[in-house]
Amino acid sequence: MKLNIGQLLIIGFDGIEMSPRLAALLAKIQPAGVILFARNITGAAQTHALLRECQKCVATPLFTCLDLEGGTVDRFRNVIGSAPSPAEVFATGSRTLFRKHGRVIGENCRALGFNVDFAPVLDLAYEASRSVMSSRAVSADPKQVVAYAREFLRGLRESGVLGCGKHFPGLGEATLDTHHELPSVEKPLRKLWEQDLVPYRLLRRELPFVMVSHAAYPAVTKERTPASLSKKWIADILRKKIGYRGLICSDDLEMGGVLAAGPIEQAMIGHIRAGGDLGLICHQEDFILRAHEAVVREAERDGRFARRVRESARRVLAFKEKSLAKRRIPAPSSARVEKLTRQLWEFGEEIRLATFAREERA
Repeated sequence: MKLNIGQLLIIGFDGIEMSPRLAALLAKIQPAGVILFARNITGAAQTHALLRECQKCVATPLFTCLDLEGGTVDRFRNVIGSAPSPAEVFATGSRTLFRKHGRVIGENCRALGFNVDFAPVLDLAYEASRSVMSSRAVSADPKQVVAYAREFLRGLRESGVLGCGKHFPGLGEATLDTHHELPSVEKPLRKLWEQDLVPYRLLRRELPFVMVSHAAYPAVTKERTPASLSKKWIADILRKKIGYRGLICSDDLEMGGVLAAGPIEQAMIGHIRAGGDLGLICHQEDFILRAHEAVVREAERDGRFARRVRESARRVLAFKEKSLAKRRIPAPSSARVEKLTRQLWEFGEEIRLATFAREERA
């Protein structure tokens, strides 16, 4: 039976246009999706064309992904304009504006050809992580985080874009950046359940994707394994205890926080074995090929792992069939880009006025 191993990968790459090398990689791997970063994006029409060319190389519909939260994480800043940060929008206290934040970002994503935005951040805004998370996190109160995230997700959905809650089980107490190091959060499950996990518990039916972090939680797992490689966190807590039924993806498996635990082959196999559906490898072609080949070999060697692979591949393909819009989005005209830029500027002004009005009332 075909395993569709490529459906367990979302991949990134260098360059701003299709190349023979990239076409060969996509044709070989047949990934579930691609993810673009600022290094791949120089214009609206260029980005749309690049995603279209990627899809031509892959037989199944692609997740076309990016991180676009607004504020410090904004891949469109030099193409369309800057979106307000989550913290700025949250400061207005307006659920209407929370939803509009998702809708404006979603419309920008959709116009350029993206159907997945790895946002919103559900991490709690604790002092411990302030230097790392800054304006990406909105509140230390989990119910306030849910209020913002629920509306943001609705706004994305209205625009035809799928959202993702991150970084499960929560980086609010993490003092190190998982891009470079493995943070260790010394917090028992009872406290995590009452605090950091509340957004995932309350939004479990509204999150198309959940992204798992590379932080360790030794009080829960009794070891310093990253959550992204932990069966306890993914299969036992997220799937069974919380009851999440959507797609589970890793944070970028090239990050120092996970590679500290082992090479890319172990990271990819570990994430899938733990119950993850999709491994993100966001840059190096060599890592993508090594991870793909390692999963192929392990599935041939271990029948239980092969069943795990088959389960996730089926889940990904069924999710695509149900959730990805069939209609083709036309390339954005210069007039369309100007309209999006103007809408973004007007939304920024709306945020500033609403924040000022709220401060005046206080």
